[in-house]
This record gives sequence, C-alpha cells and structure tokens, in this order.
Amino acid sequence: MSQKINTDALKNLSREELIEKLQNYQQQIAGFRVAQRKTNTLFYIMRNLSQELELDSLLKLVMDEVKDILQADRCTVFLLDDEKDELWSKVGHGLENFEIRFPKSKGIAGYVATTGEVLKIDDCYNSPYFNPEIDRKTGYRTRNMLTVPMRNKKMEVIGVFQVLNKRSGIFTDEDVRMLEAIAPIAAVQLENAQLYVDLRHTFESFILTLSKIVDARDPLTAGHSYRIMLYGDIIAKKAGWSRKKREELKTAALLHDLGKIGIRDNVLTKTTRLTAEEYEHVKSHVSFTRSFLEQIYFSREYKQVARIAAAHHERLDGAGYPDGLKGDEIPPGGRILAIADIFDALTSKRHYRDRMALQKVIHILIDGAGKIFDAEFVGYFMQISLLKLVRILEHNSPQKLPEEELKILAHHTLSDLKKSSLENHAWTKVFFKYYLREYQEK
Repeated sequence: MSQKINTDALKNLSREELIEKLQNYQQQIAGFRVAQRKTNTLFYIMRNLSQELELDSLLKLVMDEVKDILQADRCTVFLLDDEKDELWSKVGHGLENFEIRFPKSKGIAGYVATTGEVLKIDDCYNSPYFNPEIDRKTGYRTRNMLTVPMRNKKMEVIGVFQVLNKRSGIFTDEDVRMLEAIAPIAAVQLENAQLYVDLRHTFESFILTLSKIVDARDPLTAGHSYRIMLYGDIIAKKAGWSRKKREELKTAALLHDLGKIGIRDNVLTKTTRLTAEEYEHVKSHVSFTRSFLEQIYFSREYKQVARIAAAHHERLDGAGYPDGLKGDEIPPGGRILAIADIFDALTSKRHYRDRMALQKVIHILIDGAGKIFDAEFVGYFMQISLLKLVRILEHNSPQKLPEEELKILAHHTLSDLKKSSLENHAWTKVFFKYYLREYQEK
C-alpha cells in the first residue's frame, strides 16, 4: 500500500529540510526501481532459461543479464570436469578466442568449486586465493570479483559463476544475494541442457551406426550415405533452410539406403549387369527403407525422415519409384537427396566401373534439371566449391590431403567445370589430379 504524503507537515519544514526530504524520496524511488529491475531480470532469466536448451546460448544469455544487472565488466562460467579434476571456461566475456583450464583446487574459482562457499573479493591481487595466470594469459586486469557455486538438483557443485570488476566501487551484499538467486536457476537448466546434448549425441551416434551397418554390406560403397548427407546439407544450406530442417534432412540422408539390409548379397555385390528380376529386387530397397524407418520413433522435428528417405529415387516426371510421384508431390528433402544420390553414384567406384567422367556427370544433372531433378536445387549444387567437393569425394582416402595444394580450388565451383573443353588452368590440373585419384600412392 502506498504511503500518503502529509502536505500539512511539509508546510512547516524549512527549505533545507524540504530538500533533504525530497532527496530521501528520490533515493527510495531509485531503490524501488532497482529492486523492480532485479525482480524483472530474475523473471526474464527464468522464463528464457526454460525455453533454451542450446548450452552455449543458454550460458551467454545468463552472462549478459548478470553483467547488466550487477553493473559488472565481465562474466565467466567455469564448468567442472570431473574426469580431469579441472575447471574450464565454457563461455566468458572476452574469452571468445580462449579456453582456460586449470586444476579445480587453484584460484578463486577453484576454491569456490571445492568448498561450495561464496567469495566476494574487493582487491583480487591482495587475495591469497587469486590466480593471476589468467590475467597474464588474457591481458585483462581483474580488480574485484564475485564468485558463487553452481549446484545441480543433488546439490553437487557443477561449476562456478564469476562476475568481474564492478563498474563503480565494489560488489555489495545485495549483489551477492542476486547472484545466489540466479546461480541455482542457471545450474538446473544447465544440467537439463547437458542432458539434451547427451541425448542428441546418443541419437546421432545411433543414426551414424545404422548407416555404417548398411555400408558394411558392401565395402566398395562405404561412405556413400555419409557423402549423401554432406552433399544434401550443402544444397539445403544454400537454399536457406533452417538448422532444424537441415538436421532432419541429414538424418534422412544417412538412413536413405537402410533398406539395402533386405537385399540379397549376391545381387547387392554383383559385378556384372543385373537381370530384370534382380533390378526389381534392388529397387525394393526403398520400400524396405520406408518400412524400417516407420517402425522407429522420431521426435516431432524428425517426423518426415521416413518420407524424405523413401523419395530419393522419385523423379519430377513421375517415372521414378517406389510411388511414381511427380513434381511437388515429392518432398523437397527427397528432391535434394535424388541429386546427391545420383551424383555420388556416378562419381564413386562401383563393381563394374570406376568414376564416370565428370563432364558427363555434370551433363546428366544439367540435362535432367526441371525434368528429372529439381532445377533450383541443381543450381545450388552446381555452386559447391571444388575444395569442398574434393574433401567429400576423398574423405575416406588413406592419405592426408595436402591443404596447401588444394586451397587453389576454394574459389572455383562445380559450375566452372561445365565446359566440355577446359583450358589448361592450374586449378583444373589440381582438381582432376584428385578426382582421378592420380595422387594416391601405388
């Protein structure tokens, strides 16, 4: 409830007393505003942390808010690495190009991580806990510091939150209370974010393992699904797809040939031309792929994986398989994979032939644009740099590729190789040396 001002009492005050009274009111109002701002900051952090699962984004969000509300120069979040018994700088203002690691028993951060105590240091260079090595490494001068532990739901210390150099004066007890209120909120969400990262790694390793199982059926085509994933992602990125849509496409690419598990070995690895019956059997791998993938539970952002993967042999003119889809009936991801799949198939060694002449491969793509393949996506694919192309083509090479020699390819694209007769440029010599694998030791 607001307090009513007694105007009659004010009439009896002297000018000096009125000024003092007014100053007191102004200080109270300023205090209320600061308190309201801190409350709003806590609410903002809690609301946004609950929606953010990307670890780095999460921590940067917290740091920026803490730096602003505590009027500090910098913030740093150190996480505890239990395996190495170290603290390391996950994120920090001014540490964009550094990763700082040190024993968890060292420095102010180490003391807080070890003891679980809060340390408010008014003069760091006169503190027995301060470790000046970080200042020497970064070129920064730390005057004062506030450090609080970050605890998980089990109340175990998982890291520390450090705030450096109050812009005016030293950190106050009110600053301590504010950071102590923020730290546990951040720590719990940090643990959730780490769990999300672990689950993503588990999911990605599972998908990659499935694709390698397919590769193991025929060692000659090893790496095919991985290359399709890389080619497809380049097209999607140039097309401006979001990260989530690209992740879904990459998953579909890695699993697009999963159905080959259901193809007979003697057909899959046959070195001579397939019979009509054998060819129909090979074509059935797409239906197997869809059937297998539909049995896997995918989260909402991956719901189209089975549909995309099963569409990589569809054609714009409807002459593809397994469903004979036409034009926009084919999902965009499927149209991208169709381009990536045919390109890799023609530029990879097979049982019955080596890599096809690249000009012929380019002609097949260009000639099929708008008829068999999506013309827009073909256009994006033709923009791939030859440096990236060589790295993808030779990613399974037993020899390390010489970056110094290959850098000449960075500013040339697949589109530059469209001409039927190329001049004898230095960059074309380098490219075809690797495309034709002339560089490999005999």
